[in-house]
Amino acid sequence: MRLSLTTWNINSVRLRIDLVAKFLKSARPEVLCLQETKCIDDAFPLKRFKRLGYEHVALNGQKGYHGVAIVSKIPFESKDIRTFCDKVDSRHISVSFGEKAGIAKPLVLHNFYVPAGGDIPDPALNEKFDHKLRFLDEMTACEPLHPRGEDRHILVGDLNVAPHENDVWSHKQLLKVVSHTPVETEKLKAALAAGEWVDVARERIPMSEKVYTWWSYRSADWTVGDRGRRLDHIWVSLALKDAVSDFKILRDARSWERPSDHVPVTVTLEV
Repeated sequence: MRLSLTTWNINSVRLRIDLVAKFLKSARPEVLCLQETKCIDDAFPLKRFKRLGYEHVALNGQKGYHGVAIVSKIPFESKDIRTFCDKVDSRHISVSFGEKAGIAKPLVLHNFYVPAGGDIPDPALNEKFDHKLRFLDEMTACEPLHPRGEDRHILVGDLNVAPHENDVWSHKQLLKVVSHTPVETEKLKAALAAGEWVDVARERIPMSEKVYTWWSYRSADWTVGDRGRRLDHIWVSLALKDAVSDFKILRDARSWERPSDHVPVTVTLEV
């Protein structure tokens, strides 16, 4: 079975539902994982998604901030929500797929929105940065994020860290900028290693190539200088490494009218 899955920090699902619809009509992934939905569950535009063919929805929302969602053409077996750092702030949701979806071997999908961390890269001076570092540590220690053997797991989301030199437009200039500081990149790599995850983008695109999924709103024209960062990630467990058949970053979405500052990232697997 072919499974196409997209992750996208939409920066308000209600504000950008028309962009989401445009994408879904064109790309037609089986599953869409959204971050920063910025709405309570009761306000999520369920009817619009169902008209688009996405009848199965898992939500973890809150008013005005954060929020994650998984919408799917295929049914879930189960849903789960985890909290990190003793905060109920809607940054994780997971679902499992199995017989109901026509998938013989169970498949677990985690959708994350890691804290951005503010502007000052010092946990002693910046509570938001401290929260981010503790969140990454808890991801590393979280046993359900440690697939082993034949476990078929996928972890996606806005992880808010660009871990490698060519995941940012200038490694030297961003070493002291939140999202690319050494402490953050090492903690994200630790979470990757603890789960024996495969970073799909860097499995398929050489480390020597620049790869971005986010461009700041602060630039009037995001294409000038191409000052991006790779903040949005798709990881698969070792059991799914050879199942990946395609990977795409839709850069053009950054030029759509009233866009998110992130673009859709899609993986296709043969499951």
